Amino acid sequence: MVLGASIMMHYGTYAQEEQESAEVYLEEYTDEFQENFFEALKQKGIQNYDRAVDLFLKCKQLEPNNSVVDYELAKAYMFDKKYVQAQDYAIEALLSEPEDYWYLDNLLTILDKQGSPIESIKQRIPYYNKKLQQNMAVSLFKMKKYGEASKVLDDLENSQLKSDLEGKIKDSLQKDKEPDTAPIVKKEEDLDDPVAQLKAQMEQLITASEYETLLSDSQEALDSYPLQPYFYYAYGTSLNNTGNPNKGIEVLESGLDYLLDDEGLKNKIYKQLSEGYSKIGNTQKANEYLNKINSGL
Repeated sequence: MVLGASIMMHYGTYAQEEQESAEVYLEEYTDEFQENFFEALKQKGIQNYDRAVDLFLKCKQLEPNNSVVDYELAKAYMFDKKYVQAQDYAIEALLSEPEDYWYLDNLLTILDKQGSPIESIKQRIPYYNKKLQQNMAVSLFKMKKYGEASKVLDDLENSQLKSDLEGKIKDSLQKDKEPDTAPIVKKEEDLDDPVAQLKAQMEQLITASEYETLLSDSQEALDSYPLQPYFYYAYGTSLNNTGNPNKGIEVLESGLDYLLDDEGLKNKIYKQLSEGYSKIGNTQKANEYLNKINSGL
């Protein structure tokens, strides 16, 4: 009995030591991943793409199934004009999360830079996922590929997003045909409009610097209203102020593509872009966006 108790005590001590050892290993493993990952983001931000790729590949070894690493590898390879590798990692990221707008938008950008049609990768992605098709239509519209966006919309069931996007495509095609005549008079916000209500709430969160709440609220709003540039501004601002300026820059620059005639919002986006680039150490781009505010361009 005493021997049994002694063995149990020894085993309990061994198990505890083993657990503590595993926790230390996991902590070191996590630290190594984070150290490599954030250094890679920094190197990507200062356009040192070879170094960024090497560091992201180390992260890939540590966490083979991390879709964010695949996404960042795709972007780093794309910036380095290595489109074949970029495309493979972009597809891998999208397969992990088929309904993620940014993963799909990144893949479509890579295809565009190669001059490759969507049909070339259609069999490699869950193309008929309805959310993916919605995201594709929005992304193609942003890229001013109105014909392709319309074709994707034709396969979708009627919805508010489909109706809104069809209207925006029609307006954009009309605007391309006609010369500018008179300045557009901005309408007063209708406070019964849910979009206007969301904007007002987010302005309050920004004023109060409640960025964590803004992060979740703006992400949800952007998912519901992907054609509204204000929500790109709000989401980008929240990312800038919650430790993710790289993603914030991407979101804010994407928002500029949806912006038509709102100089105030454009300057707000420029200011956040300047702050985001400052945070990742790219002072040249930070000053570039500051100058855009000052020059009114």
